[in-house]
Amino acid sequence: MCGITGWVSFDRELTAEDTALRAMTETMACRGPDDRGTWAQGPAALGHRRLAIIDLPGGRQPMTVETPGGTVALVYSGEAYNFTELRRELAGRGHRFTTDSDTEVVLHGYLEWGDAVAERLNGMYAFAVWDGRHDELVMIRDRMGIKPFYYHPTADGVLFGSEPKAILAHSLARPRVRLDGLRELFTLVKTPGHAVWDGMREVEPGTVVTVGRNGTATRVYWRLATRPHTDDRDTTVATVRTLLDDIVRRQLVADVPRCTLLSGGLDSSAMTALAARQLAERGEKVRSFAVDFAGQSDHFVADELRGTPDTPFVHDVARLARTDHQDIVLDAQSLADPAVRRRVIRARDLPAGFGDMDASLLLLFHAIRDQSTVALSGESADEVFGGYLQFFDEEARRADTFPWLVRFGRHFGDDTDVLRPDLAKALDLEGYVADGYRSAVAGIERLAGESDFEYRMRQICHLHLTRFVRALLDRKDRMSMAVGLEVRVPFCDHRLVEYVYNTPWSLKSFDGREKSLLREATADVLPRSVYERVKSPYPSTQDPRYARALQDQAGGLLARPSHRVFDLVDRDRVRQAAEREGPVSSQVARRGLERVLDLAHWLDLYSPELVLS
Repeated sequence: MCGITGWVSFDRELTAEDTALRAMTETMACRGPDDRGTWAQGPAALGHRRLAIIDLPGGRQPMTVETPGGTVALVYSGEAYNFTELRRELAGRGHRFTTDSDTEVVLHGYLEWGDAVAERLNGMYAFAVWDGRHDELVMIRDRMGIKPFYYHPTADGVLFGSEPKAILAHSLARPRVRLDGLRELFTLVKTPGHAVWDGMREVEPGTVVTVGRNGTATRVYWRLATRPHTDDRDTTVATVRTLLDDIVRRQLVADVPRCTLLSGGLDSSAMTALAARQLAERGEKVRSFAVDFAGQSDHFVADELRGTPDTPFVHDVARLARTDHQDIVLDAQSLADPAVRRRVIRARDLPAGFGDMDASLLLLFHAIRDQSTVALSGESADEVFGGYLQFFDEEARRADTFPWLVRFGRHFGDDTDVLRPDLAKALDLEGYVADGYRSAVAGIERLAGESDFEYRMRQICHLHLTRFVRALLDRKDRMSMAVGLEVRVPFCDHRLVEYVYNTPWSLKSFDGREKSLLREATADVLPRSVYERVKSPYPSTQDPRYARALQDQAGGLLARPSHRVFDLVDRDRVRQAAEREGPVSSQVARRGLERVLDLAHWLDLYSPELVLS
């Protein structure tokens, strides 16, 4: 896992632009603390920060190959889990290797198959190839969008980077946000290609973007397609298990210490138990880590979202799987620390609005990084197998909008409540969401003979796998890479995603519960308590001291009436929240304060130009 960046300028020679390239590269030192490298030739300049995972001495980048037609240079972030098989195939075709790294395999794969190498990769990746044979830059992103990838067209080329901060470090990219960027910021719809920052784009998942002297071309090499599912229940369950065993085996490969993230839910428990079983065959133990909050047992109150605390279930899994387990216990003071909030904003480049769940994830990863470099996560199983409450909520199912927005509005309130009324009117977020939803469902294919209900559930699954999951994957990547931790997501293996997506909803929920296929496929490795447990989201602190700290910080912000945040948020509403008597520990009350504070820190850190008309 690494950070990549670069600049192509067809009208100039970039070998003399080392200062600009190094500035872009160094913004991602946290993504690659082990090594740095830059390369420039003619109109192309590439930068790389490395987190060494496989072939520690041999995987340095940028990596180049000299061909009779010109130099081919690669900067690569991620992991190709099938690189051993590809290496064998390429060796059979005459390629010779000087390292044991997957990076060299990807580079030679490009030499052999061009950008079609993407279709042969199994993994998470974002990489850029400067092909000196054709004077073009080829940018490729993995199918599910696990690894981030941004680019910014210029008058004579392009800037690119793993994160917006790398691009914003260049003088050709202005830190400017227009109304459409704010619309994306205040709606959890994850519009494909949208990057919030003006002039910037995301390389979309499953896509190749090629930039040459004659312009830019885009090719989609993978999309979530509708296919008939003919396997019966037993065969489907067995196939899911076979896939999971293979996926976990591949993703345990690393030359550095690895671990699992264990929440006590079905997803992380199944993944941890499978990893523990496989490592036990080699005489090894899996290390597992869980997040907990100081005094959570004293403050925990069951609600519709979270019926039980995680810790008892975590410990049940750790005992059964015999993991080397550690709870990372966080306190309210750490979660509310403004310095932590600033680190979150800097990691994400945006005030994304996940509040204490972002802060706790960052602090959890920071603690883990002292002991492991690679972690396996249960992220995305809810999207793949149908685990969220909105999959079973009749109002959310029938709503003519993104189903999660129905649930979020019910539990967390309306993000626009904190905005100035004139800005809220100009943004017209309701219209933006409606347009986005119509676009999102327009291309979802329907099987011949598929019932209205099954097709609706297919739509809901598709929306989660192509929109909602991308927001969570981006969050996971940014929080982990901010501390130099590689987090792998086995449930995002495209083979599993394709197979389960096309199973009918009647199979996904054959026992009337969420994630029936996953539960049954891993029943033999789960403690009964976890097998029976109802879905519980990522934990959030219920300590009232956290909410009081937010109020105090909002009060400090109100004492700075000229702060730019009041160009966006309504001062009176902030004052009401800051001076509110009694507990403000509810998610709705806290979320508004978190939004305001995130915006304030973002404005302080990035000084963006806001175009509000």
